[in-house]
Amino acid sequence: MSGRPLVPILRLENIDEQIQGYLAEIEQTGGSIGTLRGPPLFSALKRQHLGIGPYPKVSLFEAANRIMTDLVLLYGVRWLLRERVFGFSEYRVEFGHGNQAPFDLIAEENGQRLIGEAFNVARSFFQGKKTSMLKKLRTQGIGATYTVILCNADAVHDEYVPAKEASEYHISVDVGSGDARMAPHRVRSREKSLHRR
Repeated sequence: MSGRPLVPILRLENIDEQIQGYLAEIEQTGGSIGTLRGPPLFSALKRQHLGIGPYPKVSLFEAANRIMTDLVLLYGVRWLLRERVFGFSEYRVEFGHGNQAPFDLIAEENGQRLIGEAFNVARSFFQGKKTSMLKKLRTQGIGATYTVILCNADAVHDEYVPAKEASEYHISVDVGSGDARMAPHRVRSREKSLHRR
């Protein structure tokens, strides 16, 4: 990151500051295309390094993909922390498609473990991306107490209800408002009782 880097551990005490700092950093992203039109514009979008923002060494197209997924993570984790959905006090996150951690989102506390993947896609790509992420979580996350998919809210219809396995949750995040919605709507009571032990 060119400015202040995001911290990998998010808590109630630092989440708002991280979001505000990130929004400030991406404010000027896109200025590099200026008045470009036609082939020069498309070339700049796909090939020219930005030189600014959280991902200065990638094109605007690639930066947009990473930034939008980062926003799903940031706002999704803020919602999880504020709502105390699973009862974890902190979440370890990996931003920018780094592939250094096994999952985009990990929380571990009181013998419980949450793993998650995040993405931001067009509605037409949602099913394919969701299938890929669920396969990864189900094969590499065996033994996790909770499995979470975080995605952009506009990738699914409001009435969308995913087919799921036990302890799997889908969280749709509105990166404009910061609101989120989870399906199923509640953590099963048996899981909550396990978490309280």
